[in-house]
Amino acid sequence: MEELIKVTGLKKTFKLSSKQQKIEKTKSKVKIAVNGLNFNAYRGEVFGLLGPNGAGKTTTLRMLATLIKPDEGDVVIDGASVTKNPDMVRSKIAFLTGELKLEDFFTPNYMYDFFSDLHHVDAETRNARREKLFKRFGIDKFAEVKIGSLSTGMRQKVSLVVSLVHDPDIIIFDEPTNGLDVMTAKVVTDFLMELKNEGKTIIVSTHIFSLIEKICDRVGIVINGQMCVCDLLSNLTEDMSLEDKFFKIYEEIIGEEV
Repeated sequence: MEELIKVTGLKKTFKLSSKQQKIEKTKSKVKIAVNGLNFNAYRGEVFGLLGPNGAGKTTTLRMLATLIKPDEGDVVIDGASVTKNPDMVRSKIAFLTGELKLEDFFTPNYMYDFFSDLHHVDAETRNARREKLFKRFGIDKFAEVKIGSLSTGMRQKVSLVVSLVHDPDIIIFDEPTNGLDVMTAKVVTDFLMELKNEGKTIIVSTHIFSLIEKICDRVGIVINGQMCVCDLLSNLTEDMSLEDKFFKIYEEIIGEEV
């Protein structure tokens, strides 16, 4: 298999304010969000980062997407380093997150054109993909409606579509179904399966076991910023369910029963 993403020794720390120290119940002025993370992803596979809230999943994906710089380590994505060639990395990936906030005043059509121009997509390709994606997600009926007037689910669909205007081979998706109603979550999950079948490389972070079981080939379990287990999904679930396996590992790492 062709290695498309290589994560090596990734580390990220954040300074904590006095308020954050109280919330975290710690006297330490820094938090190690990600601590020496290593994993690979191969062309055409779906790799899942599974862990509880605060495990470091989102911080990891933000470093992969070049939104924040690692303190130590590096990520090489299709030959480009996130620390040395961030612009090249951005041209190769789509980064999708439920926290992507599109300006309420603009319409889906405007945002699609704006992101297409950012990625230097020619007009013919842009229009063909817009027609396909807007129809696929039912955005065509709302193409000229201001984003602020759209439902949460429809805004999420627009965010997804504008992130894919340049048809990248690598998709990084943070909590793909978080906060979505069941119908929209199914649409997004089905689309991820379509992208997988097209040979795209997909990395998703989630705490939802059923999503991992449905779409992932390999899984990395992250607890307290560290990769505890990284293996084929089939190996992890050979003798027990993924949920049972996760809590078994969690109890061994944390040292307390859930």
